[in-house]
Amino acid sequence: MPRLIIIILCYLFNSLLAQSVKAEPADLKSFVTGSYRQLLESNAKKPFMLIIWSITCSSCLKDMALLNKMHKANPNVKMIMLSTDDSSATEQAQQILAKNELSGLENWIFADENPQKLRYEIDPKWYGELPRTYFLNKSHEREGVSGVLSREDYETMFKKILN
Repeated sequence: MPRLIIIILCYLFNSLLAQSVKAEPADLKSFVTGSYRQLLESNAKKPFMLIIWSITCSSCLKDMALLNKMHKANPNVKMIMLSTDDSSATEQAQQILAKNELSGLENWIFADENPQKLRYEIDPKWYGELPRTYFLNKSHEREGVSGVLSREDYETMFKKILN
């Protein structure tokens, strides 16, 4: 009987440990008309990186592991994630961010009935290709890049926006 109690206690302990290790779901803010301006204002005179992605973009999903590594290696670079999915995809987006340990970043999700309007507000020359990454220096001069980036690409851009 004592052996059974030990086995049960070990099982309970492991269950509790597994739950405590799970990442918290990302707090996804609603990205609506005016949110881009809000991002710029809340990061006044600070460089940052805006990563635009979607749960249906396979290249975006493959890039998440590298983004996690780049964030850990460069904690001085503020990274903001923006999902172009509508708010009905919130749970899926949260799961992806948690799985890739990106829940702790500032996270947003499109929450407007007109996604074209939101894309235009961010960049009138951007037509929705993903992934899309913007690197903004402290003066908020920006460089937008479509497609997957390498570690070297990120490091080059970080040097540009931090100087």
